[in-house]
Amino acid sequence: MPDHPHYDAMMRLLPQFTAETGIKVNVARENILRMKHVQLAGMAKPQSEFDLVTYIVTWKSEFVKKNLLLPLEPFFKDKQLADPDYAFGDLVPRYVQNIGLVGGPKGYLPGPGARLYGLPYGAETSVLAYRRDVFEKFGFAPPRTYAELSALLAPLRERTGMAALTSRGQSGHNCVHAWLLHLNALGGQVFDERWMPLFHKAPGVQALQLLKHVADTGPKGMTHFSYNDMLSSFLQGESAMYLDSTAVFGAVRNSPMSKIEGKVSYVLHPKGVHYALQSGGLGLAIPRTSARPEAAFLLMQWLTSKAQDKAVVRLGGGPTRVSTMEDVSLVRMFPEFVTLKEQLRYASPDWRPIIPEWDEISTGPLGAAVHQGLTGAKPATLALGDIVRRVDEIMTAAGYR
Repeated sequence: MPDHPHYDAMMRLLPQFTAETGIKVNVARENILRMKHVQLAGMAKPQSEFDLVTYIVTWKSEFVKKNLLLPLEPFFKDKQLADPDYAFGDLVPRYVQNIGLVGGPKGYLPGPGARLYGLPYGAETSVLAYRRDVFEKFGFAPPRTYAELSALLAPLRERTGMAALTSRGQSGHNCVHAWLLHLNALGGQVFDERWMPLFHKAPGVQALQLLKHVADTGPKGMTHFSYNDMLSSFLQGESAMYLDSTAVFGAVRNSPMSKIEGKVSYVLHPKGVHYALQSGGLGLAIPRTSARPEAAFLLMQWLTSKAQDKAVVRLGGGPTRVSTMEDVSLVRMFPEFVTLKEQLRYASPDWRPIIPEWDEISTGPLGAAVHQGLTGAKPATLALGDIVRRVDEIMTAAGYR
């Protein structure tokens, strides 16, 4: 599993699981950039080195295509293993669709052919966080639309002396993630229904031009920022706004580097052509060659149960269940759950292509092009247009047409 706030909180729960079941849990933690390679090597062996794995949503189709994961329906149908009070329908539907399903329309959406291979754990959508104290002092209002967001960046920086909006900017998947946050809301898509590139069309160019504006008015060094760098800029009080994962909720309260607890408010990810929010994060799955699949399922089921979802939230994790977001005592502790529940109405399971080739595209040609656009090395139109042929070659070679 990765170094991640949700899993930091989970570690504090595992002794209770062992006390209740007698099952000992050994944990291997990896940098999230290395985790996939370690898992692929471990799960490819005749007997997997791991009984339960954490995966980023974009890996799910590749893992299933390589026959590395067990479907979960048989476990939930096993009366000896399945908890009758589990309440599967209480899991946030968008998270289950986005993180857990493989084989439906496009190979990863709900619908005919979709099967459940994982459960959300560390799932997220996007949210706009802003420094309420700074906005009140200088008379700014949080942006509700992309037009307002774009117009706010320069005056916010000029009047406050702070970076306006922190963002991922590092070449590769980090800057692509930042660009996608804007692309979807501005009405764009990466591919059409026939897997032909669309990312270089007007919405993609507009999203990249906005990302350059963010970099120009953002924190120093943003063009090299990973997620942790971007988050740190907000937590340290260097940036007035944050637009990314809802993992920020726990970080503002619980991170040792946070200097802004009690100074932050949240609003919906701004509206462009429409509301279109991130749906992603992390999930749990059982390797096909696990030596202890039943024990792995019991742990997975326990971690994602109603009681443990509330427990992990109290320790700084994010909610996976509707009932957690509606719990009166928790909403009193975490008023941002009101915004989160509204956000999830607009979270899209098709926010980005969840296909085996996505890593190659996002870390390769698209990652390089987006970085060129946000740094100004190339105009946005040229940067995106120059890679259409290469991305088309990747999709053709993979058999999409």
